Amino acid sequence: MIDITKIKGIIFDYGGTIDSNGKHWAEVLWEAYQDTGVPVSKEQFREAYVYAERYLAKNPVIKPEDTFLDLLKKKIDLQLKYLVENNFLEINSKTNTYSLAISGQCYNFARNLISEEEIVLQKLHAKYPMVLVSNFYGNVSAVLKDFGLDRHFDRIIESAVVGVRKPDPAIFALGVEALSLPANEVVVIGDSHTKDIIPATANGCKTIWLKGLGWGDDDPEATADVVITDFMELKSVFQID
Repeated sequence: MIDITKIKGIIFDYGGTIDSNGKHWAEVLWEAYQDTGVPVSKEQFREAYVYAERYLAKNPVIKPEDTFLDLLKKKIDLQLKYLVENNFLEINSKTNTYSLAISGQCYNFARNLISEEEIVLQKLHAKYPMVLVSNFYGNVSAVLKDFGLDRHFDRIIESAVVGVRKPDPAIFALGVEALSLPANEVVVIGDSHTKDIIPATANGCKTIWLKGLGWGDDDPEATADVVITDFMELKSVFQID
């Protein structure tokens, strides 16, 4: 448990936490693939997902000004390209419509969630300094601005900018430094036990794990100072109306 009276600052993860309520983005995308009727298996999709993530990590495809919709389109185009090139997907009259349909569904999913969650972020930021620490592609500021979230964070620590990626505890150390607080007065809120909770704990921070439908890489016995299954539970954790 956490003694909330001793918490003086908050570090939020972004992807998978704020924008999907604990659900891994591979699962969000897979649902959209199914809804759109893309005729591939989940195993084939997972291969394409991993390929696109690795490609984006090594190549400057995402521009700093790209919104989340721009990011989704580029990511999904890479996935579909992989599926076609590996003979998992045939090119036909429907193929060209897949990217727009999937990206649109996923973007609306995130926007609808964020529209509900923003009041929580607003009330938390009225009480605490808040920093965002995220593994992202260099455009998280544009994404936050597009969703109207930029005003809720005092600093942004983004992996593509600072050159450190989770699960390296050093990226959370940068977040603690940005808050100018002792680590034990900072709580980290994230959806990945491996990438958020473990490195945050290594820095001496308190932790809140938003435990949702993950990628399958977290220990089923893993825990944190507080475990929640819905972003809106933060209202009761922090005792805000």
